[in-house]
Amino acid sequence: MNNGERERDQIRIAARALCAAVKPIKVLRQIDWDPSIRERFFAQGARELPRPQYAAFDPAPTREALGQLSGLTIANPHIAQWVARQAEAIDASALMMAGVGTKAFFEYGRVLYGEPKAPLRMHPTTPWDLAQNVREVVEQLGLARIDLTPPSYHTAEDVATQLRPEVAGHFGGAAPKVEVVDVLSANALAGARLIRLRRDARFTDRDAVQLLQHEAYIHVATSLNGKAQTELPILAASHPYVTRTQEGLAVLAEIVSGTIEMDRFTRLADRVFAIQLAVDGADFLEVYRFFLDRSGKPEQSFENTRRVFRGGVIEGGAPFTKDCVYLYGLLQASNAVRALFASGRADCLPLLFCGKLDVQDLRALCELAAIGLLKAPLFLPPWISDPRTLFALLTYSTFMNRIDIGPMVDFAQELLRDAPRVTFQSSN
Repeated sequence: MNNGERERDQIRIAARALCAAVKPIKVLRQIDWDPSIRERFFAQGARELPRPQYAAFDPAPTREALGQLSGLTIANPHIAQWVARQAEAIDASALMMAGVGTKAFFEYGRVLYGEPKAPLRMHPTTPWDLAQNVREVVEQLGLARIDLTPPSYHTAEDVATQLRPEVAGHFGGAAPKVEVVDVLSANALAGARLIRLRRDARFTDRDAVQLLQHEAYIHVATSLNGKAQTELPILAASHPYVTRTQEGLAVLAEIVSGTIEMDRFTRLADRVFAIQLAVDGADFLEVYRFFLDRSGKPEQSFENTRRVFRGGVIEGGAPFTKDCVYLYGLLQASNAVRALFASGRADCLPLLFCGKLDVQDLRALCELAAIGLLKAPLFLPPWISDPRTLFALLTYSTFMNRIDIGPMVDFAQELLRDAPRVTFQSSN
């Protein structure tokens, strides 16, 4: 066996060991709440702390599988670091799940997902800063009295009917089924084989396209692309290490496709604030009231609060910090795409979709492609396979970011000082 083939063999063994290690870890499934908890909460007048029960998790099989990596020698430093980063994150994920319902769950989770007031990787900004920026922009729009209420709402069956031909057209014979189910913890959830919609959920006029962009073109596509990576099966596995980039790309897809709504931005920001409230000691009821004050919607407020406390400590101090990744991931994914575009490395854009990965894996993925272990992704979102809209948007955003808008804002305020707000009389 020559050195090149030996290197490839060591990488294959490492990828299989990582895949075996992550297999028992099903974070969201294992910390999900039975629907009866919500029913009981409202039956008690939303005055009693919920008491979810979680199955015990044994980290031993995961740690045993990771032990197979100890005897491997991967010469390429970038690929070796890629393996080491994932092994460390998978080990922390197993220990997080072993601590479900305790403060240990939070301590490991904050390392994996971040926390509101901890600086982002390679940047001093925090998720709290990003959320605060979103809130300030939304409040400015509120001052302008712009009505952003969706014109209509649609049933789960309506959305399913719209999604099915789109999914079939994009994925062909590999298309996941789209089903409407009675019980689901969220409005919609997607996997490689199935997209599920909760029957009693209601969707805005943009939600079907948003689900297509977010769930199908990102989460489903990267699952299917990862499953096709037979030499590197770890790329098919969803686990905390890849969550930030996965969700960042999915939210970016909503933006590029023009389907994101201001209410969506507000909810992403509010979840960061809610996590910090829980970190500071607020219990489930206090965070529930925070969301209820923001939206006035009891069911939605319960769901948002459940997201914060699932797996953590109901009495406060140790929440689940996963929802910090959405704004952070959006910033990371957007900057990665912009940087690849600006540096003349648009050839690397498809790498972001070849499976489940983190942005910092790009150099390793280039190396893996060069030695023939990484395959091209089978499915790409339309804005990557035909990037004309994306490149035009990136050109516009890069151009605008170089302009100081301050003088123009001052001019507009002076020009319209004391001018009456515009309201048109009805023609009827």
